[in-house]
Amino acid sequence: MKIILAYSGGLDTSVLVHWYANEQNAEVITYCADVGQEEELDGLEEKALSTGASAHRTINLVDEFAKDYIFPMVRGNAVYESQYLLGTSIARPLIAKAHIDIAREFNANAVAHGATGKGNDQCRFELTFSALAPDLTILAPWRDASFRSRFPGRKEMIEYCKTHQIDVEASASKPYSMDRNLWHISYEAGILEDPWFDPTTPDNREMYKLTVDPELAPDEAQYLELTFEQGNCVAIDGTSFSPADMITELNKIAGEHGIGRVDLVENRFVGMKSRGVYETPGGTILLHAHRQMETLTMDRDLMHLRDSLIPRYAELIYYGFWFAPERESLQALIDESQKCVSGTIRVKLYKGNVITVGRKSNFSLYDEGIASMDDDESDYQPEDAGGFIRLNALRLKERNRKQGYKG
Repeated sequence: MKIILAYSGGLDTSVLVHWYANEQNAEVITYCADVGQEEELDGLEEKALSTGASAHRTINLVDEFAKDYIFPMVRGNAVYESQYLLGTSIARPLIAKAHIDIAREFNANAVAHGATGKGNDQCRFELTFSALAPDLTILAPWRDASFRSRFPGRKEMIEYCKTHQIDVEASASKPYSMDRNLWHISYEAGILEDPWFDPTTPDNREMYKLTVDPELAPDEAQYLELTFEQGNCVAIDGTSFSPADMITELNKIAGEHGIGRVDLVENRFVGMKSRGVYETPGGTILLHAHRQMETLTMDRDLMHLRDSLIPRYAELIYYGFWFAPERESLQALIDESQKCVSGTIRVKLYKGNVITVGRKSNFSLYDEGIASMDDDESDYQPEDAGGFIRLNALRLKERNRKQGYKG
């Protein structure tokens, strides 16, 4: 069997390379997707080959990730359960899609991942494999009873690496797991499995990589002007950026002000609750500013219709249905709604907060003449409101009269 293994160079995937190659007699080609995790990619090819892989590919997907996955998600204001900005979720379909491309390049008949049997990622990877390459065999070792009996925990995996001289930076006391990409960093498991544990204390604050503690952020606020075109942020303070560079720049700026931290208990697709801590600094600013641009330029009923679909859209991303027809259809509606979401939003950044302080657009639906409390002439006639209210009140009156409703 020829296997393409999603590979990070960490403890789990290092064990998998050696185990598949030496104990399952498979040819293993390792693959890593560069979605902005930066320093974690150093030395991966050498490590994979020395561990038993016959070849390795690291694919730079950063620009595609930002343009074709993150930005469409932002246009839809997707936030899962009103808190999670979907950082890990949105990367998985792209990683799996490129995984398939590597399988085709090497004429492999199987794809393997190291996602835990209790998590969401197994669903996200495998739903993408099924949607785009149903002919490939999917290997999920953490759902393989023989693998789990051989490696019931980290201790056994560390001992396996010592026995076979596999170089991994791991210890039995690693306090949590981390997943990083261009959009965010997530932290979970270990010490974070206690939902009462506070990671923001001085003793624990070193966990955070992208954001300064808001208590230690600058005492002086910073102002930004973000320019949007058809729902996409294209410039900061008049300077144009590509989608990937835009996120990188906003991550830096927001991180300095302690913006973008979320600590939550979420509902996993597989049924259990999980505690996660997330940093999404640039994304927090982007989503905030995008929503503010919409409030100025989007028709009320169109906004309310689209907003009613946000929970479903976010669920589809979270669960792993990026390549499902319902997500694609929702995306078409979302993108149609964004045609006039263009203009500039001015925000103030201060100690973990993003505060809107100005908005303007050539497509603005705000009319000061209509909105003014002064008695200016406009298409709005106050006398019309009486009939409008009476029509809407009619059913309420009839309910009271005919059914005796008293509240």
